[in-house]
Amino acid sequence: MTIDDFIAEWHNDCDYIVAHTSGSTGTPKEIHLSKRLVRDSALRTIEFFSLSESSHLHLCLSPDYIAGKMMIVRSLLSGATLTDELPSNTPLSSFKGGVIDLLAVVPSQLIDLLNNPKDYKIRNLIIGGSAIPADLRLRVANSGLNAYETYGMTETASHVALRKIRQESDLPYFALPGIKFSKDKRDCLVIHMNDYDPVVTNDVVDLIDDEHFLLRGRVDNVIISGGLKIHPLEVEDKIRHILPDATTFYITSRPHSKWGEEVIMIVEGDATKIDGTRILTQLRDLMPPYQTPKDILFESHFLRTDSGKIVRKKF
Repeated sequence: MTIDDFIAEWHNDCDYIVAHTSGSTGTPKEIHLSKRLVRDSALRTIEFFSLSESSHLHLCLSPDYIAGKMMIVRSLLSGATLTDELPSNTPLSSFKGGVIDLLAVVPSQLIDLLNNPKDYKIRNLIIGGSAIPADLRLRVANSGLNAYETYGMTETASHVALRKIRQESDLPYFALPGIKFSKDKRDCLVIHMNDYDPVVTNDVVDLIDDEHFLLRGRVDNVIISGGLKIHPLEVEDKIRHILPDATTFYITSRPHSKWGEEVIMIVEGDATKIDGTRILTQLRDLMPPYQTPKDILFESHFLRTDSGKIVRKKF
């Protein structure tokens, strides 16, 4: 889909747009989002970042997905100038320079922005699509960028909460205007958007109040070993700094006759990429035994969704 294709869809007589879920927890599916929901989402972001006719938005994401579609809608509703490029992991490589008032990227694009600074000023940067590793988050905090992690999904027409990226790793997400939060009996987040039906997620949270939460991980990724709950994202943040730079990995589990499940690490590439024995020894000194990976397995290539998310497996 091109920008013009989506603008034509936005202006047609239908009261919804067609979007697709990412497929990170199952087969991607087509869903219909009401244009009113999409408009309300865009207006929240416009209000928060004070976007107007004098603003400049830049699109380096595909209009096929909700994050790209929303950048287009924000420009249409605010009157802001929108420039664009073909999506790639080297965003702004041909950008002529100047000020960008809002740029949305995924973590792989963020790495290139940090590695290859150019002649531009980004006033506001929003990052979504997947979790930001702790070491990358620290690089952003030290870069001086006014950057935010986003929380949202296709079903909510992009983000409903933001988290300022600072050196502190335990800052909560905060709700955008008109959004409230609760949680269900699984401790999973429930999103309340004014007069829309609540959206029940599979994301386990520590709810601070009805506008702030800490994200712990997905309930369908939780590992239960010896009756203890282990959240893979928390383990990954603890151990990422001891792995070689650019190592792609995730934490998952496999069956264990005594404990039910045991934690293992899956690394993309071949076994020469890291010294597995040394890493496992370091991990045993780093964290409690129940969280420590008991083995490291290697896969030549990870399965990914069309939007680039790793499809996590249990073994």
